[in-house]
Order: sequence, then structure tokens, then C-alpha cells
Amino acid sequence: MHGALLLLSLWALTGAVAPQPAGSCPERLLGDERRRSCPRPCRTDRDCGNKRQCLCDGQCGLSCVAPGRTCPWPLPSSDNAVARLLSPTHSFSALLEVRCKPGFMLPNGLDTTIRRCQGDRQWSGDKPVCTETQPSEPSLVSSCPLPEEVMDTFIIQGDAAVGTSIRYSCLSGAGIVGSSENFCQDNATWQYPHPICEKVYCQPPREVEQGYVVAVQKTEYEVGFDIHYLCKKNFLLDGPQKVTCLPNGSWSASPPHCRARCLIPAERSRVLIGGQKRWPFDITDAMVHHGETVTFFCKHPRKQCGYTSTQVCLDGKLQSPACYLEPTWLQYKLFPHRLVSEIDACESGDEE
Repeated sequence: MHGALLLLSLWALTGAVAPQPAGSCPERLLGDERRRSCPRPCRTDRDCGNKRQCLCDGQCGLSCVAPGRTCPWPLPSSDNAVARLLSPTHSFSALLEVRCKPGFMLPNGLDTTIRRCQGDRQWSGDKPVCTETQPSEPSLVSSCPLPEEVMDTFIIQGDAAVGTSIRYSCLSGAGIVGSSENFCQDNATWQYPHPICEKVYCQPPREVEQGYVVAVQKTEYEVGFDIHYLCKKNFLLDGPQKVTCLPNGSWSASPPHCRARCLIPAERSRVLIGGQKRWPFDITDAMVHHGETVTFFCKHPRKQCGYTSTQVCLDGKLQSPACYLEPTWLQYKLFPHRLVSEIDACESGDEE
């Protein structure tokens, strides 16, 4: 009701007596505006005499009115109501608010009415009569209802008992549309409608090099929407294969990376992969995946024994350890039993 009064006030302050286009008279009646008589009807100012204009005059429509005419002001004082102007003056088309004092009410159940200064120099409608309200019987209901959908949407702080207030905050962390506070009235009803949470969306995730985003392309994604990732051939997914749009507008995880395989930097010596001793050329493409370990055999500089050193494949990069020496072609062909990967292992204290 207060919002409506504000709009009416603004209307009254912004050109309430402006001439109307020919034949137009927008309906802006304020309740019951019964009239005893109406001024001369018109279509344009030319239809009226001097000092009169063709203006809207409530139920009379377009009429010849003297804009400077005023209505009685101030009104006689009342014990039960307070009157105030909503317009700068009390001339034609001005608005007047009559508000009942606390404990009093108009016959229609409201505590406020608006009256307009008419072309006949009278305020519209009958004189408001505010009567004392009867005390309501105590409510048998001790609290206001909170629907399940409200409980599923908001964190409620406070008590829903009659005469108390609650505060809302969205479970999703989103902003609230509407009042963030509410009051449980004596009749066990809420003072305001329950608010709603703003719609939350996630922005499109970034693309993944050497990979694909498996999802319908959108400018924004709804909460709960899943996006899947795949890597191109010979690349390993490092990170989540699926991410989900969360209620706070972010994704459940950062996008993954697609990591490249590594070429094993050995040809004429066996290595340990997955605990097995293998020739690199027996492995597909002589490559291992990102994160996989390769153990090389190194020869003791002073003894005829070998020890191991392990390296990790990191996104296409795998270097042999400094101690590893690749056998020559002749060593590989003529003395295979002397290759560093085939000689006896050094004892525990002999490793470099």
C-alpha cells in the first residue's frame, strides 16, 4: 500500500494539471469519486473559455477546468485521523492523504485513503470516518507456517513463533530477491511473501589443451550441470574427468590437464617398468604414460656390479639419470651378458 501511495504522490508532483491530448483522458480514479455535477465537457482547450483548460476531472472525464481552483485546506481537525497533502498545493488535481490514528480503521478495513481536488472545488469521495478497531481474539496458532520448499531453499535464523521475526539466507549462497526479514503476525501469517533466491549459473569452463570438453555449448550452465573431459590419443587425463556446477556459481574442480607420454631414453639396456624388467622396444612406441616411473640400471664406477635409479615421466619429459650410460652397438651385439642391466646387482653398501 505504501508503494502505491508513493506512486500517487509522484504523479501528483509531476504535472497533475498538464493539458491532455485531444480526446484522451487516462483513468486515474481513486476509489469512489461520486460527483454532484460535472463541468462542461471538452476535447481541446479551444472548447473552453478564457482561463480554463481541457483537463481530466475524475469521473467527469475531459472537462473545462480552471487549474488554479483550490479545495478546502486545512481540513477540520479530527481526533481519529490525520490529513496531509501529497502535492505542493491544494489546487485542482492535488492529492490528499487521510490516515487513521493507531487503533482506528476505515469501514473498508484499511487505515489510509487518498482524496483528489476536483473541478468543483471539493475533495473526492465522502469524508473518511475512522472507527475504533475491536481487539482481535488470541490466535490458537502459536507460529507461522514455513513451507517445505522454503526450508529446502533457505537457512532460517530466528523463531517462527507469533510476534517474532526470522531472517533468510540462501543455502546456495546466492542473493535474495525480496525481503530478507519477515515478521510472524498475531493472526499467524507472515507480514511479507517469502523471498526467492537469485538464479545461479556457472560460466563456461576453459578449454583443455590436447583434450575435449564433452558438453552442450552454452553461455552459462545451470546448477547441477555436469561437464566431462576427454584427452586426445596418447595423452593422459590428469585431474577430474567430470566437474559439476555448484550452487555458489563455481565448478566442483578446476579443469584437468592432458599430459603427454614420454619416450624411454634407452635402447640397448633393459629397464624396470611396473616391477618388470623389459626391453624398451617391447613396449608400445617405447613410451610410458605421464606419472609412470622407469627404473634404469647404472654400473658401479669401480666394481663389476649394477644399481638402479628411478625417474618419473612428467608431461612428455623423461630424462635418464646421470649415472646411466647407454651401451654401444658392439657391446649390445657381442657382449649382451655384460650389459649393465644384466650384470649382478651391487650389495647394499656398494651403491653410489
